[in-house]
Amino acid sequence: MDKKELEKLIEKTVLKMALEPRNTAHYHELAKYYAMDNQYEKVISVYESLLEIDPKDLQTLLNLGSIWFYAKEYRKALKCFNQALIVNPSNYLVYYNIANTYAEMKNFSRALHFYNRTLDFNSQDPEIYNAIALLYHDFEDYVEARAYYEKALSLDPDNLTALVDLGNVCFKLFDYNKALEYYYKVFNLAPDNKTVALCIANTLVLTKDKEKCYEYFDKALNLEGDNYKTYICYAIAKSDFKEYDDAIEFYKKAIELNPKEANAHILAGNLYSNLKKYKEAESEYKEALKVNKLDPSIMVLVANVYYMDNETERAIYTYRAAVNMRPENDEYKLVFIQVLEDFIEEYRKDDIVASF
Repeated sequence: MDKKELEKLIEKTVLKMALEPRNTAHYHELAKYYAMDNQYEKVISVYESLLEIDPKDLQTLLNLGSIWFYAKEYRKALKCFNQALIVNPSNYLVYYNIANTYAEMKNFSRALHFYNRTLDFNSQDPEIYNAIALLYHDFEDYVEARAYYEKALSLDPDNLTALVDLGNVCFKLFDYNKALEYYYKVFNLAPDNKTVALCIANTLVLTKDKEKCYEYFDKALNLEGDNYKTYICYAIAKSDFKEYDDAIEFYKKAIELNPKEANAHILAGNLYSNLKKYKEAESEYKEALKVNKLDPSIMVLVANVYYMDNETERAIYTYRAAVNMRPENDEYKLVFIQVLEDFIEEYRKDDIVASF
């Protein structure tokens, strides 16, 4: 439907509302058209007017709550969902929406309580178990998360959300073979999924299967989507397998794709630093500083390179600059003080030798 058609429908519906101002069906219709036109402020206004006519309209309370939820206005969302709960305390979607809101607010106990209430009314929906698993996942309880993802899969063996997230959980539990099992299943179901191809490749790096991991990096590169992250992951893999020239080339490709991102410069700098190519490392870090201007964490990396290249005075000056930018960072202070003390001690030793 084009914009002109939509505008005509909106105009027609507004006219119907003028003729029947208490007919809530017209309000629902108008809200739908405004939503189709992405005019969400007007959708909110229509729903608020509707609730003045019928404060117990369940669909309106749920829809308005959802709008506030996606706008990250969680307290406003909860107000709508709690009103919906009063209207219909047996509707599982109300509990589910409340649980999702508390999960976004990082209130674990309240979120879990309402997810469990959701299950009291609907225990056969795999998405509820996925949501509970994600809650545990977010709070880094991977064992519980795994159990709930497995429950979701028992209800729907081809549930892509559960398969991908269960693969991620197994990865974090260092069960790489099981992670691969789930990732492979997803890739078989969705062979155009670039993210999963990359997950498989990264996991194969950890299992030291070089040839197969390169195969999946190549697959990821050939799938539609941005390759910046893929090139970076490929470079890290090449570095792990000590193919440093290839790693540098992939970092360069990532930089060509997205010159406004500092990450590839930083990682290339780290690789050069590990190879004791300090001038090249310094150059990459300074390129990263051009992107993320005056980032003290990058300045510390530059200082580290100076120190390792025996340019101690330049290192001290750069560490001091980083400390001045982030005086609350104790780690920066400790490194700066240690390097300064080492420099003073070395300087005094030279004075003592000279005096003899």
